[in-house]
Formats: sequence, structure tokens, C-alpha cells
Amino acid sequence: MMKFLQKIGRSLMLPVAVLPVAAILMGIGYWIDPNGWGSGNALAAFLIKAGSSILDHIPILFAVGVALGMSKTKDGSAALSGLVAFLVATTLLAPDSVAMLKGIEVENVNAAFGKIDNAFVGIISGLVAAFMFNRFSHVKLPDALAFFSGKRLVPIMTALSMLVVALLLFFIWPVVYTGLVNFGELISKLGVLGAGLYGFFNRLLIPTGLHHALNAVFWFDLIGINDIGNFWKGEGTKGVTGMYQAGFFPIMMFGLPAAGLAMYHTAKTAKKKQTASLMLAAGFASFFTGVTEPLEFAFMFLAPLLYLVHAILTGLSLMIAAFFHWTAGFAFSAGFIDYFLSFNLPLANQPYMLLVQGLVFAVIYYFLFRFLIVKFNLMTPGRSDDMDEEEVVLTNNAVSSSNKYADMAAEIYVGLGGRDNITAIDNCVTRLRIEVKDMDVVDQRKIKATGVPGINIVGPQSIQVIVGTQVQFVADEMEKLHK
Repeated sequence: MMKFLQKIGRSLMLPVAVLPVAAILMGIGYWIDPNGWGSGNALAAFLIKAGSSILDHIPILFAVGVALGMSKTKDGSAALSGLVAFLVATTLLAPDSVAMLKGIEVENVNAAFGKIDNAFVGIISGLVAAFMFNRFSHVKLPDALAFFSGKRLVPIMTALSMLVVALLLFFIWPVVYTGLVNFGELISKLGVLGAGLYGFFNRLLIPTGLHHALNAVFWFDLIGINDIGNFWKGEGTKGVTGMYQAGFFPIMMFGLPAAGLAMYHTAKTAKKKQTASLMLAAGFASFFTGVTEPLEFAFMFLAPLLYLVHAILTGLSLMIAAFFHWTAGFAFSAGFIDYFLSFNLPLANQPYMLLVQGLVFAVIYYFLFRFLIVKFNLMTPGRSDDMDEEEVVLTNNAVSSSNKYADMAAEIYVGLGGRDNITAIDNCVTRLRIEVKDMDVVDQRKIKATGVPGINIVGPQSIQVIVGTQVQFVADEMEKLHK
């Protein structure tokens, strides 16, 4: 199960990499025009729309990214199928579609279906598409239907499969969503403890998209709390109104960036540069704009234990801020922009103390994350077994021309037993990951004669050939031979 979650995490790295830039663009636009969100400034509108074009479609990016990353050969038809899966599910379960299916007015449709376009459905769509690709991409249909064979069959089977998934979600999603709303109403009566529980479950539910159900209870006027609206309008009790927002500032501005620093410091030397670029961009986005997805999705599946700790610390932060009545608010998210804009609002109460609290949480996040990563050898970004220092040193002077890639691929292909023995070809950052029928057929000497640094047998039918950072080109050549 852990390996499965880590593979999902690695699959999300591609879409996650684009999120920090989008967050920064949107944050700058919001800072330029904090009230109109672009309606009062053309430059702000341009930046906000540019950023939201990505951030508003995170579920689609996840559907495509997971489908691509979880498929055996990282083929474009898998990515297309991920998009198909997502469109089928979200179209069938959109409020207007549900209204027609039930024969009711749109305004009477359960609010849950208004939140069906979420990261959870995106990931599920990607997984279904990847499974369909792995199962049907090599299926040959009768001659009369030959056009739909192989990779063309994948999106068709994906669409059909998503009909079943959508049917299940039609009944399950409203129950889960409504249950969380009722749970939110219950913990809202617990005061400071309720604020802490809200913070904990808010983060814990991020991967499913169900945090929106809780947010509706506390942030908006679902049951009369309307924490965001009342705080910005100055209607409420100083030191109390804003209690469901304030505790997020220490986490998003300080805690998560510190966690990113811990992940950078614990990354393998060979991967530090790559990890630094991701963590720096994601950390800045979290601090400046309060958009945390780039950081959170970078480790929530790779190291679920860390994400649980993150959720606990978030709950603790909200509880501490609520206990001491330190308040600040946000209209976009709990980053520096909103903190700065809300600092002098009438209901802001000792907001400078949130900075002190944030510095304390930065220390806690850094040392706790660093300890847990090292202690349990957690596979955070830059720590996977895909590449180590020795491999990089050995492969920096490896193949340098397309002909050499082809020659190396041909020799490795033969050494693995060729078409009759190879069942699947995949690759990671530096390794070919091959599935074979019979390991006894593999000629390790022939493979090593190509100059590869090493071979790793990881199972009865699984073998890894360490090639180096040029592995993608060798894998592509092998795919051509295997068609």
C-alpha cells in the first residue's frame, strides 16, 4: 500500500511543479487589487486570470498526471484517458445533470454535487485511466473493429468504467459530504477545541476535496458563523471572529516552508539541486500567497506519516491562536498578502503575535520533519531509490548521442531476452524498470557490457537496469524495439 501511495505521489510531481508559479501570479494580482480581484485593475485581472487558469483546474491536472505516471509506458493515450475519465465523472455528477437524473430543480440538488470537481475525483480518474491503459493498450480486436484496438481502446474502456464510478459516487458522495457538514456543525460548538479540530480535519481532508464541506460551515454563512465575511466587514467580536482563520497563518507562512527546508536538507546529495528548485518555489508560494498545494502534494502521498503530523500541527496552531484570541483574516488564503492587508482591520487582534507563533512553528516543523524523515527513511522528494550519488558519478559520462542510445537499448533489449521475454518497459529518473517472464533468460553479462553501472533484481519477474540520467532516451529506443 505504501509503495502504491508513493507511486501516486511521484505521478503528481509533474502537475505539482507548475502550481507555485500560478500561485505567485494570482497572489501578486490579488495584492494589486485586493478588493476588486481584477475588476479595478487590468494588470491585476491579467495576473489573477493567468494564475487561476491553472489553480482552478488542479483536479484536471491531477487526472492527467496520475494517469500518465501510473501507466506502465507513460504513453500519451493514458493521459488522454485520464482527461476523459474526469470529464465523464464531473459532467454526469454536475448539479444540472443530477437535477435531470432526479427530475428536480437545480437549486434542490445536494450541495455536494457542486463540489464534485475536486482533487479526489481527479486522482480517481487518473487511477482508472492508468488501470485501463495497463489492461487494454495491447488488446487486439477482430478485424472489423481493428481500428479501435490497442491504445485507441483505452479511452473507450476508461469512459465505460467511469460510468460505474460515477454511479457509485452518485450515492456515496452526498452522504459523505453531508456527514462532514453535520460534523462541522457539531465541533463548531466546542469553542477553542473546535477550532483545533477544524484545523486538523481541514488539512486531513485536502486530498479528497471534502475540506470544502467543513469550510462552508466555518468560513461562510451556512450555519451563521460566516467567519471570513464577518471579519472583513468588522461585524463580530474582537478576538473571536477570525478564530477559524488566524491559526492558518503560522502554518502557511512559516511551518510549511520550514518543512520544505527539512525535505531539502534530507534529500540525497545528487538530488538536492532538483529538490531545492521545487521546495524554494513551493515554499515561497506558501509564504507569499498561502497556496499550499505545491508543498502538501509533494509529500502527502510519498510520506503519509508526515502529512498526518502536518494536520495535527495545523489543528494545534488554530487552537493556540483561538485560545489567546490572536486574530487575522484572509479573503484569498493565509499568506503574507492577506496577513498584511488584514493587519489593521477593526477585528484584527494582536496579529503580530501570529508571527511569533509562526517562528515557533517553523522550528517545530523543521526539526520534527527532519527527525521523522531520517528516523523512518521516508521517501520525501529527493530521497527515492530512483537514483543515488554513485549512479550519477558513474553516468555523467555515459551515452552522448542518439546512435549510442539506440545501440545501448538494442544490446540491453537482447540481454533481457527480447520480445519473447519482456512483458513491460518503464523507467524512473535513472533506471529502466523491466518486467520479464523468466529471469533465467536474462543475460546480465551482456547488459553490463553496454557500460551500465549496475543491475538490480527486485523480484521474480522484475529487474532494474541502472543507466543514468539519460535513461529516458534509452527507454524510448527500447519501446521502439518492443512495438
